[in-house]
Amino acid sequence: MLELAAYLHRLDPFAWRISGDFGIRWYGLAYAAGFVCLYLFARFLARRRRIVMDEPQVGDFVMYAIAGTLLGGRLGWVLFYNPSALWTFTGAAPWWEVLAINRGGMASHGGMIGIVIAMSLFARRHRLDPFAVLDVAALLAPFGLFFGRLANFVNGELRGQPCDPTFPLAVKFPQEIVEDWSVAQWRAAPQLARHFNLPALRWEELLTRAEQGSREALAQLTQYGRDLLAGVQAGNEEVIRLVEPLLIARHPSQLYQAFAEGIVLGSVLAFIFFVLRPARHGVVGAWFLITYGVLRITTEIWRLPDEGIERVMGLSRGQWLSVAMVLAGGIVLWCVRRRPVPVGPTSPPASE
Repeated sequence: MLELAAYLHRLDPFAWRISGDFGIRWYGLAYAAGFVCLYLFARFLARRRRIVMDEPQVGDFVMYAIAGTLLGGRLGWVLFYNPSALWTFTGAAPWWEVLAINRGGMASHGGMIGIVIAMSLFARRHRLDPFAVLDVAALLAPFGLFFGRLANFVNGELRGQPCDPTFPLAVKFPQEIVEDWSVAQWRAAPQLARHFNLPALRWEELLTRAEQGSREALAQLTQYGRDLLAGVQAGNEEVIRLVEPLLIARHPSQLYQAFAEGIVLGSVLAFIFFVLRPARHGVVGAWFLITYGVLRITTEIWRLPDEGIERVMGLSRGQWLSVAMVLAGGIVLWCVRRRPVPVGPTSPPASE
């Protein structure tokens, strides 16, 4: 029988690398694709008077959505996962870690909080029902979530739990060399010393100094890891033969979450909005919170917990935030059912 081997992740995070670390990244294109879909679909619904806003308001709606997503996502990452960024300053631009978006760091839960605030401000400015505006944002959010998770996979970030290398969807991520490897893992791969033309004694000295906490030695190992990663992404067969056996096969949790948060969530919300057609504003938004929360709690089972953040009662930080979303969705659903049914062309009578 043919034994399946784990797929080696070789994707470059740059769609177009202009120079060094400067260029157009797939992550940025993913955000752009999500917002383009948001605009086109919102305009489509506005033309058919299926939502509370008219077509000229859609552009403003998208700008508020962009601001809420980016600001909320970044601040959410800082507050939920890396609060030390608030007091971390460096001597190089952008000087404050909170502003260092070039090094990554966005939180989907923070982005959703930012969206809620932004949509509330948009609704107030245009004198619209905020629950109706949030319904539109919830209905269209799966576009951005889907593209964002695909970008996570391209970047090799938010990696999954280890799995059997023969599992059909298993993936080996070379990014773990740079981000996760301990000195012990470097020591277990003496063949790397030969690759970097280092005599055994110098290699051992480097690892010993790294174990003792030498910043210079740790920085050197990190640079070696980046060189190996770049070699894999460039398709260097010698580097690939050297690195592939050292990597752990993992679940592609990013793809699991892309399917759950994009396809499954989007299908559920589309069914509620277009088929059930709830009479009250806020129902779609409430079911977004509930469905997303349940899906996120489930898919996080196959995802590595965030570094330095311990599980509480067996759940990760992301899962606990999702539990809060489910509870919030239930409360919102209870509240909107007590509101009067609006009358107008965007809210045809239907079941609840």
